[in-house]
Amino acid sequence: LFGGFTLVKSMKPLEILEIPTPDDLYATIIHPQIEVKTSEARAILPKDIPLTDAITQWSNVGSLIHALHTSNYSLMQKSLHDAVIEPYRSQLIPHYHIVKQAVLEAGALGCGISGSGPSIFTLNKGLEIANNVKVAMGNVYSKTGIEFDVHVSKINTDGIKIL
Repeated sequence: LFGGFTLVKSMKPLEILEIPTPDDLYATIIHPQIEVKTSEARAILPKDIPLTDAITQWSNVGSLIHALHTSNYSLMQKSLHDAVIEPYRSQLIPHYHIVKQAVLEAGALGCGISGSGPSIFTLNKGLEIANNVKVAMGNVYSKTGIEFDVHVSKINTDGIKIL
């Protein structure tokens, strides 16, 4: 809604923190034409997670924020790993792990599930890599019989607007 990367520091009162977006950062997103109900995506998650997984996740979030502030793509790549949600929700998205492997081989910095799914996103350094990732995603899903859309975009730092 606000554009770019943001953190919700507080809900009462609402406090939104803007995180810098590196100039050459692009997203590639594939949306398989399947339904993943948010209620099912929530229900599949465990009620408790191991402390080691929580620590790993917090470390990755903190490192990602630092990487965005410093435009450190190498650190961004090391930080784009979901130790908490992805192991469970990936089961709801057909061919998720095949897509993830293909996009990483195509040069994506990282790959993850957008919200509860079924969209899969990647972050990429540069438009050329983002387009290579688009091709890799399409190559995987074109063999599945599942319809899909793939989009490449520079990170929108302006937020939503009426067109």
